Amino acid sequence: MRKLLIDLFGLDRLYKIRKSRVVNYLPRLRQATRAYNYRYGQILRWSVDSREDTNYTYALTDDSLLYLAHTVAVVSGVSPATVQAYFREVQTDDALRDYVLEKTRTSSYKRVADLRVEFGRRLGWYALVRIMKPGVVIETGVDKGLGAVLLCSALLRNRAEGSPGRYYGTDIAPKAGYLLDGIYKEVGQVLYGDSITSLKAFDQPIDLFINDSDHSATYELEEYKVVLPKLTPNGVLLSDNAHVASSLAQLSLEVGRKFVYYPEVPKDHWYPGAGIGFSFL
Repeated sequence: MRKLLIDLFGLDRLYKIRKSRVVNYLPRLRQATRAYNYRYGQILRWSVDSREDTNYTYALTDDSLLYLAHTVAVVSGVSPATVQAYFREVQTDDALRDYVLEKTRTSSYKRVADLRVEFGRRLGWYALVRIMKPGVVIETGVDKGLGAVLLCSALLRNRAEGSPGRYYGTDIAPKAGYLLDGIYKEVGQVLYGDSITSLKAFDQPIDLFINDSDHSATYELEEYKVVLPKLTPNGVLLSDNAHVASSLAQLSLEVGRKFVYYPEVPKDHWYPGAGIGFSFL
């Protein structure tokens, strides 16, 4: 009877296949997890060394910086070498670095902020402002204000070169943006309240718009719809949430704008990285 069942249903072959899969299970498991196991060490180090619980700060890998330079070059129409020069400009800005460290050290938010200055993908923001020389930059979602003070440092350099501009941040949290102070506050301010409400009331042409507020696709899209009629002819829309939502890519398709996406790769950090979406003409 057993032989008959084996002949009829191929049970012997099925048994051999299952046995083979069990034998190969552990090697295949090791092969698949090898690409991720190093993250556990990074997580353990970060859990001990870091105080951050959101908006993590980290450097980017050398390759990731190179890709960011090429991406910004495509958006802005300059050479990648020009973009890299602006990266180096801010990376060697000791006054900015010392300022951020001191403000962090003396802030009531120091319990949730690390004493380090790493801008990650925001270096692309900085280079774009230095290249575009915008009159108005808006960032929705300010948090500590690291992006705000970085953008304002670019605007201060533009002003010194004869191209003044101003930064406006929006945030619903009444204490957001503690880093935006001192000389950087000369060219920037935070508008407190709901971002869409603030954007609707804003009555100036916008050259560069950066979405980094509520990370829901519908809210993000609503911000773009409010901003688009106020955007200057060569204005740029930037999504700092493009790794999560395709709102800007879809909108760009509908209104005839170009769109490129850049995924960052953090250096020596467990976080896999976020992504910037650029919408431009």
